[in-house]
Amino acid sequence: MHRAIVLLSVLAIAVFASALAVAQSRTSTTLDVYVIDVEGGNATLFVSPSRESLLIDTGNAGAAAPRDAGRIMEAIHDAGLQQVDHLITTHWHGDHFGGMAELAAKIPIREFIDHGPNVQPGEAADAFLQNIYPQLYSKAKHTVVKAGDKISMTGLDVHVVTSAGETIKRALPGAGLPNPYCANFKPGENNAEDPQSVGVYITFGKFRTVHLGDLTKNKEYELMCPNNRIGVVDVLLGLHHGQASSNSEALVHALRPRVAIMNDGTRKGGDPEVMKTVHSSPGLEDLWQLHFSLLSGQEYTVPGMFIANVIDEQPPAMPIAPTAAPPPGPGAPPAPVHNGTAYWIKLSAQQDGSFTVTNARNGFSKTYRAGL
Repeated sequence: MHRAIVLLSVLAIAVFASALAVAQSRTSTTLDVYVIDVEGGNATLFVSPSRESLLIDTGNAGAAAPRDAGRIMEAIHDAGLQQVDHLITTHWHGDHFGGMAELAAKIPIREFIDHGPNVQPGEAADAFLQNIYPQLYSKAKHTVVKAGDKISMTGLDVHVVTSAGETIKRALPGAGLPNPYCANFKPGENNAEDPQSVGVYITFGKFRTVHLGDLTKNKEYELMCPNNRIGVVDVLLGLHHGQASSNSEALVHALRPRVAIMNDGTRKGGDPEVMKTVHSSPGLEDLWQLHFSLLSGQEYTVPGMFIANVIDEQPPAMPIAPTAAPPPGPGAPPAPVHNGTAYWIKLSAQQDGSFTVTNARNGFSKTYRAGL
């Protein structure tokens, strides 16, 4: 009997030591950010050194939803996560909430965060919010955030700077200087739901990044003018897929990002107007893209090593001039099919403000030093 107890004790210690070794192998000193390819939608996963996670958006709806949920799960598995602690849905467009139900069936989601009701009536969004969304958060936490709120995450400061059409009224610490780029601002057109986007400013030690969902130019102006309430950042994420209804100089140039990571699609975003704004931004070192954009052509694109996903059916020669987007509507031809492996762009940031960006397609990696 005594020998059996000793044996069980030894086995228990061995199991505990093994589990501890696995846990220790997953510990990290970096904030890891996965910018996931959901074909011109949005899915961006933040993983803190404590392994607490924040996912912004879940990709496309319809037939693409299972695909996008699967791609998000690949990043989640790579990060070694067992749950999603916080899920922000920036706004109620299908390319931002579409994969949520499929993802929730694959992994526990502990908190669902959004800006409140949909303000752009649409059958798919309204049906989801009425029939599916309440079921998903019924056994979790549901939070409607306002501009000025904070999302609690160990080791990170997560400030909500925009939500439900409102922006923060007070500048963040260290920000608030006059914004010289407001003088030449030109208002843009937008739909009703994009301006509702939940936007967050995240700091990890001296590292600073911002993701504003699909916030449009007019709301960018409210956030950044006449005084810059955000300050400067190391990395600008998302960029509304690189579409010209967002990405004003009043935002991009005032933020002075060292790096921008654009979640564009093959024929969504990468508009010449946006590319010129980003490439001329003071202090910009590099632009990284999830897809090669036909709308950019060779004229406005970046070197291929900075692009995670290319065109499956590549033409014999890529034209220099950008391709004009077809008129929207039911008669628009489908975008080129991306049937190959989907690759993410991964950012790993240190507390001293340095960070490394890696292209999963080709393994190209670049480290950006702190204090520049």
